[in-house]
Amino acid sequence: MTPDTPLKYLSIGQWQMVEIAKALARNAKIIAFDEPTSSLSAREIDNLFRVIRELRKEGRVILYVSHRMEEIFALSDAITVFKDGRYVKTFTDMQQVDHDALVQAMVGRDIGDIYGWQPRSYGEERLRLDAVKAPGVRTPISLAVRSGEIVGLFGLVGAGRSELMKGMFGGTQITAGQVYIDQQPIDIRKPSHAIAAGMMLCPEDRKAEGIIPVHSVRDNINISARRKHVLGGCVINNGWEENNADHHIRSLNIKTPGAEQLIMNLSGGNQQKAILGRWLSEEMKVILLDEPTRGIDVGAKHEIYNVIYALAAQGVAVLFASSDLPEVLGVADRIVVMREGEIAGELLHEQADERQALSLAMPKVSQAVA
Repeated sequence: MTPDTPLKYLSIGQWQMVEIAKALARNAKIIAFDEPTSSLSAREIDNLFRVIRELRKEGRVILYVSHRMEEIFALSDAITVFKDGRYVKTFTDMQQVDHDALVQAMVGRDIGDIYGWQPRSYGEERLRLDAVKAPGVRTPISLAVRSGEIVGLFGLVGAGRSELMKGMFGGTQITAGQVYIDQQPIDIRKPSHAIAAGMMLCPEDRKAEGIIPVHSVRDNINISARRKHVLGGCVINNGWEENNADHHIRSLNIKTPGAEQLIMNLSGGNQQKAILGRWLSEEMKVILLDEPTRGIDVGAKHEIYNVIYALAAQGVAVLFASSDLPEVLGVADRIVVMREGEIAGELLHEQADERQALSLAMPKVSQAVA
């Protein structure tokens, strides 16, 4: 990289180094970092932390805003907690604060209460995959989810979780097998086919594939169901759209100045709730959630878990993929573990633990050596 290199050729991590250099050029004594690692690789994060520690040694004040607790504990000399725009508490003795105490301050409840899972009864089989293959899925996948059941897909990077969901939703083409909803075969060649069959997806990358960033919260909530409510077949029903958006903003506790706010200005948690509001506007039978709480603070995670439980209580079949093992163990009724594009095993909520799940998820020794 040279001083003449256009920024478009730099990585996000390099962009951040340029921003830090701009602050130093102004001889800044106080530098604020707002969620600086959200799009960085592990190597770029290490480099950023090295620079931050050097700035601190020079006597500069660092304000570091993040929902990632491991980063907060790695960098901070003191921690201040805000909730819903209000000051909650400051921890000044880092020897006396731990993860559980911080969660309690953030959400007002103990960490053991975050997931809130409770046993419940299920209905008939709602979703079934019969020997389904898709790009990135190595072997045919067969699984079933009953009405009202929450099934978690867990696996390490490259396990094929996201690839399977994209194929099911029509984002990529299923190359073999059949998807069934309510015992009926569904021909899914594009997302509109899945939506028409009652299957919705909250994608892994919500900014690139979930939200329409330059549109309002209202538009993002209504974009899918709008087609059912047009007047005369061509005129947008503004009355319905206003009422529907306002309803989901209230019921999902989406924090926004108003329905006309650009969704790109909302936090990740509120963007995710708006995507959920979009699918709640449809006649939903199955919902696919791919990393539904990635990049979201603990309080918003708890709210999204409650939405998942509410959907299950209404008879929706929930299939959610997550690389956060405690989350999968804490929310799912049943855990399907994937390894290198195939199902490695299943665990029931009451019997599952981290050791079992990780043992199933790890590559086989012979494969790892090869």
